[in-house]
Amino acid sequence: MSSAGTDRLARLLALVPYLQARPGALISEVAADHGVSERQLRDDLQLLFVCGLPGYGPGDLIDMSLDDDTVTLTYHAELDRPLRLTADEALALIVALRALAETPGVDGAAVGSALAKVESAAGEAGRSARQVAVTGGYEDTGVAGRVRGALERGRALKIVYYTAGRDATSERVIDPMRLLVVDGRAYVEAWCRRAEAVRMFRIDRIDALEELPEPSVPARGIASDGSAFRLADGTVFEPPPDSPLITLRVGLGSRWITEYYPCDDVRPEPGSTWLVTLRASDLEWARRLAMGLGEDAEVVGPPELAELVRSEARAALAAY
Repeated sequence: MSSAGTDRLARLLALVPYLQARPGALISEVAADHGVSERQLRDDLQLLFVCGLPGYGPGDLIDMSLDDDTVTLTYHAELDRPLRLTADEALALIVALRALAETPGVDGAAVGSALAKVESAAGEAGRSARQVAVTGGYEDTGVAGRVRGALERGRALKIVYYTAGRDATSERVIDPMRLLVVDGRAYVEAWCRRAEAVRMFRIDRIDALEELPEPSVPARGIASDGSAFRLADGTVFEPPPDSPLITLRVGLGSRWITEYYPCDDVRPEPGSTWLVTLRASDLEWARRLAMGLGEDAEVVGPPELAELVRSEARAALAAY
């Protein structure tokens, strides 16, 4: 059987228990959940109509109610139990869950609960997986653990941080919000009291760290109407209407700015880039934002901001 045929058979067997548990499921949602187009899904459902038990009479075949938008399974022909994992599949899933549990920013309790259930159900495969050494995709020097502890206790942190772009070290007080891994590197996302903005700090560039006795009060995020940004002290920043309007083309790794700054417009483009328009307090702040995003962002406008960033880049190149 071809790879496409094998994938389709697995999908057909999975569709029956899926639909059994979701009467009146939307065709669009079923297609999205199974990673196929709506047209492919309808072809699969038509094939299921002629599948069933030996005898293949009206009472033996899978039956369903199918209209323009929804589908309801009315007879499952005893194929309503979910597929079981093979030993190799169970082993791969367990190892992946163990690696996920060690990733910063992940809910360890939820992953641990899922891992325990899979290991128990997997039997011998689960016992074998315990012998497999799992290492994370980033170097944890112990700083990530201390940051995680501060997050759990709700404490602010004083850090000494190296900024590679300026080849400078600075001392900052931050209110940590979450730990995450991007491209194999661990970061702490936090409200920086010095910059009065949300910043991402690479764990391996934190030279020193001290947990403060005072509580962490991170940024509250964008207001529910998207028009304002709530600062660490509880006040709300509303960009004046005459503030410079800037437009950036950002990649996947920089989309976070749309969650932390009020945006006038966010427009997805073909591929993985977004065209983001927002107001800045001034062009110098916008320059720092654009430079901080690095190669993952491109200044579209205004021309004055583009020239500021080009001048900064030329100066950096001339220094080498």
